[in-house]
Amino acid sequence: MKLPSKLISKLKSRENSNSLRQLESSTDGIDFFSNDYLGLAKSTLIFDEAHSLTSRINDLKNGATGSRLISGNHNVHVELESYLATIHQTESALLYNSGYDANIGFFSAVPQRNDVVFYDKQIHASIRDGICLSNAKSISFKHNDLIDLEKKLNRTTQVEEIYIVTESVFSMDGDTPNLVELIKLANQYNCKLIVDEAHALGVFGLGITQEANLENAFFARIVTFGKGLGCHGAVILCKNDLKSYLINFSRSFIYTTALPIHAIATIKSAYTTLLSSTTENDLLKENIIFFKSYCKTLHINHYFTNSDSAIQSCIVNETNKVKQVATKIINAGFNVKAILHPTVPINEERIRFCIHSFNTKVEIKQLLVTLRHCLIE
Repeated sequence: MKLPSKLISKLKSRENSNSLRQLESSTDGIDFFSNDYLGLAKSTLIFDEAHSLTSRINDLKNGATGSRLISGNHNVHVELESYLATIHQTESALLYNSGYDANIGFFSAVPQRNDVVFYDKQIHASIRDGICLSNAKSISFKHNDLIDLEKKLNRTTQVEEIYIVTESVFSMDGDTPNLVELIKLANQYNCKLIVDEAHALGVFGLGITQEANLENAFFARIVTFGKGLGCHGAVILCKNDLKSYLINFSRSFIYTTALPIHAIATIKSAYTTLLSSTTENDLLKENIIFFKSYCKTLHINHYFTNSDSAIQSCIVNETNKVKQVATKIINAGFNVKAILHPTVPINEERIRFCIHSFNTKVEIKQLLVTLRHCLIE
């Protein structure tokens, strides 16, 4: 059956702008594009420990067999949620199958009609999608701009609840908001704060909010395991009553098969590894500092966003150019990816470099020398 003409037109538009996405297999190049910041996805220790934990469970199954509200709520799910609530210093924790599911499930269910959600313009697509599914009004504010946010808060009238959502590390620029000042602003206007810690877990301990002892200021924290933890799934950290509400009204939690037991065991093993040693985290921080320092040495630092995280984005500004640069870097033996519109705004196309604990100083030097050659030729 033929694809509808409107859909064909949209595909043609992507082709004409040279921004058509395609699935490509990863090469054996040096990894500067994955979210596996600490190398835990490749950890044989975690793999073996997860297998051992799974093997000790009497009720062993390949899948959860159903949603958490029917047949999929096993003891291991409950035990992991209790463990996560304890180490993340909160009352309750609710597991989701992915960060996308968690954000969709939260923002589609919690904000109600006559509520308003303020969101950073660079907020993740999953949060935007969740907000769109709610009955609340939504208003964006300039990226990490609390002055712009306050102006818009001042103009807000006749609302019942106000929510503000941000990320502790933004996925494209790699930067961080001023959380202390954001909390003050939220308290001043009686707002409920939500933070997505997807790109902070592992890179900044158990998350930037917790590292700064700010966790109690947030209505909810959303933590995902597919980046720094190297596995899969997500958790919403919150009070007991919010967890109860989500169990009853969060559709992406209610109407999906639960995470399989082996995935639960992997999450627990990854946390155990993360908490037992700071070696990988220390190596990652060293590499981030070295990367930024060598950019200055090569006089290319002005191409980069201001980030102290594992995400270092080089703005190239034009679709054809950024794809050419990415291709040359890949041909030099490095795995990188060009980030194009509409993922980022037009004229903000970029190469997003992800730094890892396992990257060597030699690899970083070679990568940046190659990049400099591509930028100035």
